[in-house]
Amino acid sequence: MYHKILLATDGSNHAIRAEENALTLAKGNSNSSIEVVYVVDAEKAKSDVLNYWNRTDLTDTRQGRLNEFEQIAKKAGVNYKINILRGEPGPAIVDYANRNNFDVVVIGSRGLNTLQEFVLGSVSHKVVKEVKCPVLIVK
Repeated sequence: MYHKILLATDGSNHAIRAEENALTLAKGNSNSSIEVVYVVDAEKAKSDVLNYWNRTDLTDTRQGRLNEFEQIAKKAGVNYKINILRGEPGPAIVDYANRNNFDVVVIGSRGLNTLQEFVLGSVSHKVVKEVKCPVLIVK
């Protein structure tokens, strides 16, 4: 059904559940592949630099958020590709999804930003409003 799946992740609990759902969609079709996008937000990057003293620790932390997905995808035999985007997460995901003609976008309902935990996350809200394909929002 879905051949070209875009998975937006940030390492949050909702994103991890979104990863599981994207893998389930991909396993259902041998022609499917998942493109994972992780957006490095300039504002978030500033606070990350304060929390991690050197660039190696910062890079390792970001990569660590993707390693578990890679291991699971390899075990499941799912084709995948990982892309690191830069910018504000909502617009960056929307732009990437619309330029690359995905069949579906899979995203967690809330991300790592604790300020937005009371409502549907602003990133997932922007994505569902502006992407030109179906969007699966995972709680």
